[in-house]
Amino acid sequence: MKIGIDKIGFAFPEFVLDLADLAAARNVDPNKFKVGLLQSEMAIAPVTQDIVTLGAQAAASILTEEDKQAIDMVIVGTESSVDQSKAAAVVIHSLLGIQPFARSIEMKEACYGATAGLSLAKTHIAQNPDSKVLVIASDIAKYGIASGGEPTQGAGAVAMLVTADPSILVLNSDNVCQTRDIYDFWRPNDDKYPRVDGKYSTEQYTDCLTTTFDYYKKKTGKDLEDFAAMCLHIPFPKQGLKGLRAIAANEDTLTRLTDRFYEAIIYNQVIGNIYTGSIFLSFLSLLENSQALTAGDEILFYSYGSGAVCEIFSGSLVEGYQASLQEKRMADLNQRTKVSVEEYEKIFFEEIVLDEAGNSIDLNSDESPYALEKVVEFKRIYHS
Repeated sequence: MKIGIDKIGFAFPEFVLDLADLAAARNVDPNKFKVGLLQSEMAIAPVTQDIVTLGAQAAASILTEEDKQAIDMVIVGTESSVDQSKAAAVVIHSLLGIQPFARSIEMKEACYGATAGLSLAKTHIAQNPDSKVLVIASDIAKYGIASGGEPTQGAGAVAMLVTADPSILVLNSDNVCQTRDIYDFWRPNDDKYPRVDGKYSTEQYTDCLTTTFDYYKKKTGKDLEDFAAMCLHIPFPKQGLKGLRAIAANEDTLTRLTDRFYEAIIYNQVIGNIYTGSIFLSFLSLLENSQALTAGDEILFYSYGSGAVCEIFSGSLVEGYQASLQEKRMADLNQRTKVSVEEYEKIFFEEIVLDEAGNSIDLNSDESPYALEKVVEFKRIYHS
């Protein structure tokens, strides 16, 4: 049975900051961001937008009523949870009006969680061929003002409908994973922002890739020459490029895959890091911006979540996959509201103010299709 991604959608917040403006405000050369990171813009989510609203919006953009009746599992991969107990998938299930007899869960392992969700979805469909599984990668990356990670921040969600006989990508059964108990990036419960050992994290990203890819080659007999493109986790685009270069021994293959890589980071460059969704945003960017791909092409994926778990897997493009894509997504991205650094700091680091009873005070209204409306007795209430 062929199982894979049948539909893919993407949602992003309204506000965006040009990193040239951020560089000027931080007194650094703008090329440090635009060349050193290969990053040009940062998506900014207001306090009324979170992983629930972005995830619901991404899913709503691709689902039909027929899909909602067939979906019997909703999985949200995230490291930006809004509740320590209740899964964001439960709220999204309700906001979208998916039929009630469904399993809804949230998965966490840094930036790797949604990849694990994709694997679980595939297993579920193998056992239930008529089912559909909604996998959502939704995250908001926040660091401190003027921190090293500040220019890599971002916000967004990617939604994927996993089915039998998919319209976009068939997932191959060649997955190879690796786990390492390390602290390269972590988020203590009692700390507002993540802790990052930047140099160590980039080293682990690359070392996990090279060692896992070596094992993948031994297990499958495949090499980079067998793939038309490679999509990697993109904490910032330059890191993905360094990873690709680390495993490409053949110069012609590196040149070809580098061309595809630059097509695959077009959206990431203007969104920033969206943690669990970064690899799938890169995949969407590849599909919608490359003219070099064709049905039957094999795509290689490298997913990495700090802490650390990584996975290498592949998929095959389906005949007619282009019909499931959006032609003018960059036009939509270019319509976002550009903000100044001062406005960015106010929006991005605004917090919800609660009274002693846990009710929100003076929460701004948000006319987005899905938004946080209020907090009542510590319960987050959304409108749709």
